[in-house]
Amino acid sequence: MEAASKQSFIQEKVRQNDQDLQLARVIWSRHAITELVADDLARREVEQALQRCELIEDYSAVHRHLPDCLVLGWLTSGRPIHAVIAVDMERDRILVITVYRPNTEEWENDWRTRKS
Repeated sequence: MEAASKQSFIQEKVRQNDQDLQLARVIWSRHAITELVADDLARREVEQALQRCELIEDYSAVHRHLPDCLVLGWLTSGRPIHAVIAVDMERDRILVITVYRPNTEEWENDWRTRKS
């Protein structure tokens, strides 16, 4: 799956989930929920940011059960968030593996580029 297709799929599943929670198009891992609490993030706010996310790293599916990627989203406060998202096309859903606030020690000011 191409990066642009992954990004569009993620955005669409989050929109669908927002419209009807019974669809369960966004599944959160236990780790992601733990990170939400640790970073004082609200699940709904993160999902809203994912509706406009940008794929910044596409991971190889060679050693992974599902293709996944790192996306950048923006909270309503203007702060960036990163999320690792697995794409489950067979079940028509995405899985949020982790979510966090990126820091300037690891990321350039554009929040898209890792520091060397």
